[in-house]
Amino acid sequence: MSTTSTEAYVDISGGDWEEVVREAQQGSADRLVVNMGPQHPSTHGVLRLILTLDGETVTEARVGIGYLHTGIEKNTEYRTWTQGTTFVTRMDYLMPIFNEVAYCLAVERLLGISDRIPERANVIRVLMMELNRISSHLVAMATFGMELGATTIMTNGFRERELVLDIFELITGLRMNHAYIRPGGVAQDLPHSAAGKIREFLAEMPKRLQILRKLLDANPVYLQRTRDVAHLDLSGCMALGVTGPMLRASGLAWDLRKAKPYCGYENYEFDVPVSDGCDVYARYRVRVAEMEQSLRIIEQCLDFLEPGPIMIDDAKIGWPAKLAIGSDGMGNSPDHIAHIMGTSMEALIHHFKIVTEGFRVPPGQAYTAVESAKGELGCHAVSDGGPRPYRVHFRDPSFTHLQAVAAMCEGGTVADVIAAVASLDPVMGGVDR
Repeated sequence: MSTTSTEAYVDISGGDWEEVVREAQQGSADRLVVNMGPQHPSTHGVLRLILTLDGETVTEARVGIGYLHTGIEKNTEYRTWTQGTTFVTRMDYLMPIFNEVAYCLAVERLLGISDRIPERANVIRVLMMELNRISSHLVAMATFGMELGATTIMTNGFRERELVLDIFELITGLRMNHAYIRPGGVAQDLPHSAAGKIREFLAEMPKRLQILRKLLDANPVYLQRTRDVAHLDLSGCMALGVTGPMLRASGLAWDLRKAKPYCGYENYEFDVPVSDGCDVYARYRVRVAEMEQSLRIIEQCLDFLEPGPIMIDDAKIGWPAKLAIGSDGMGNSPDHIAHIMGTSMEALIHHFKIVTEGFRVPPGQAYTAVESAKGELGCHAVSDGGPRPYRVHFRDPSFTHLQAVAAMCEGGTVADVIAAVASLDPVMGGVDR
């Protein structure tokens, strides 16, 4: 026990909780300072919370971050503009497609080619983002259920997510960290079996979502743990820069897909789910409704898909040049390989230079934002005219939303801290990047 001139504290590092409380009550300490994390199953990775408790009530909640710092933004300064997608996709590893799209939109704005992206490429981008929105929300629901003791939700949520990851693997070759979205378009076209696989997904997923709703929507234990818990109203969201499902659960229908459309979102019909509950339960309901709207958008994407190029028609930007799917379902087509390796020395030189050196981007800076699964994900890219970024910085919603921990937790119980953090759905890869 350490004392100050005004009050006493007990620092807790472990042990039986009931015994700790009993000893604290028998002693002269006024408050308990409890360290939660950074290795804790309910901190969404390596988030550290320093909680000051008065009995079971949280009087102060502080956030400690930086345990997962990977230097992604700094690393992009040492890679070409295209290679940057390989890094940024690993920030928030649960929504890699959104990371890639935000970055590529910024690069394309610097290049002045935003209006030259092929229509098919934009439709594929929207398709992939909405699939990613569903997979991210499913993880949010699954982990949230586990943290409140509902293990069935955990197994069901991750089971349904596998349906999305199977489609990602079919299209990009990877389940996560795809580097599929490239400046100028996408890395390669959809395989022939993709449309059929996605239609099977559209037929199956609504039934799976209904099962999740039956497990949670009117579950009395779940309602008791989420209703009127971690209250954050609209004024609090606006003051703290909170966006996404958190903001829409406070009653404001703000969605960048509607307010500031990108990638052709203005051509799609969908609703923006809102709630005025301002609590954990409202955030859950908004996320489920968003998944149902994503299914609507995905179905429209399949209808909008028309034959055409998937990369900008500019050999100085499109990387790798004339990429197409080969007989093995991946990589360059045999015709292109034969062209650059056997018939055109100029094509081989160009291919080599654009892959190793990259393209140059005019000097300037640009900020672009997308409506990710967690909220506004922005990319601020700066170019000095060279083949590599001068600076790349991301506005990650998880980082911004952690500011709300104190507002949501202070005055509540220590048990409600788990529900509050889970309703934020933070991913520390995006926070510490």
